[in-house]
Amino acid sequence: EEKLNILREADHIFIDEIKKAGLYHKIWQAFAVLTNTQSVGVMGDNRTYQNCVAIRAVNSKDAMTADWSKIPYEVLSSVSSRIINEVEGINRVVYDITSKPPGTIEWE
Repeated sequence: EEKLNILREADHIFIDEIKKAGLYHKIWQAFAVLTNTQSVGVMGDNRTYQNCVAIRAVNSKDAMTADWSKIPYEVLSSVSSRIINEVEGINRVVYDITSKPPGTIEWE
């Protein structure tokens, strides 16, 4: 339940920032992934071991192939800052730039 809430919050922030940037209708699919990876970080003066969230946005015409969306750095920076500051338990955000193929659109 806790992991689902973390994921829902991170995904909501990602989609919210995409909408604010006017990119929502230009991206075919976008979502957040709560990885099964703990990451070391620093919050204030303390070392933290928390979760890592991956964000993914792709463009495709047929879902057989897909290319990662070239989201502006400013938007990615806002997404990362908001997720780290607003979602408890997250201290790292990564952007998945894998095309399909060789990767798939979704994470499993």
